Amino acid sequence: MAILKIARMGHPVLRQVASPIEDPGAPEVRRLVADMLETMQDAQGAGLAAPQVYVPKRLVIFSVSGERAERAADEAADGAESEEVEDEVPLTVLINPVIEPLTEDMSVALEACLSVPDLAGQVPRYTAVRYRGLGLDGQEIVREAAGFHARVVQHECDHLDGVLYPQRMRDLATLMFTSELHVQVRDEAAE
Repeated sequence: MAILKIARMGHPVLRQVASPIEDPGAPEVRRLVADMLETMQDAQGAGLAAPQVYVPKRLVIFSVSGERAERAADEAADGAESEEVEDEVPLTVLINPVIEPLTEDMSVALEACLSVPDLAGQVPRYTAVRYRGLGLDGQEIVREAAGFHARVVQHECDHLDGVLYPQRMRDLATLMFTSELHVQVRDEAAE
């Protein structure tokens, strides 16, 4: 296993539509997943898409600890309904994923990205989705997700279509350096 270099905003691999994976069980796919997992853990991310490690293929990995989902709910955007706190989501490998919104309801919450280092912004996402894709064993995975789980899946799958979270933001004035988040938290606490 290896820690891979993460592509940063502006690199062409992050702007293109990724290609489908023909053989989910291929040794090179398994090796890529192992390297992506090590990279994601090293960077302390909740998810990672193959284009973020310079591989333009339709593959994402993610996991959500119960603590992380709860923290995300606490960080929900100004006055927006807090995102649903869910149970832990185990490490998931999704090959050739497809997402279907289950509602028109959206929530706005703070997002960051390993490919957009040191920045975070308020991003609208569907509050509930159904996603499907293949696992490494070639078996179909179909799940429904809400709250932070749904947000992570949408964020990671956007990478497969060449979309970064700033492109989803309604107001770029909410884009900020992560080092300034403490100022926002302090100001909100004072209100």
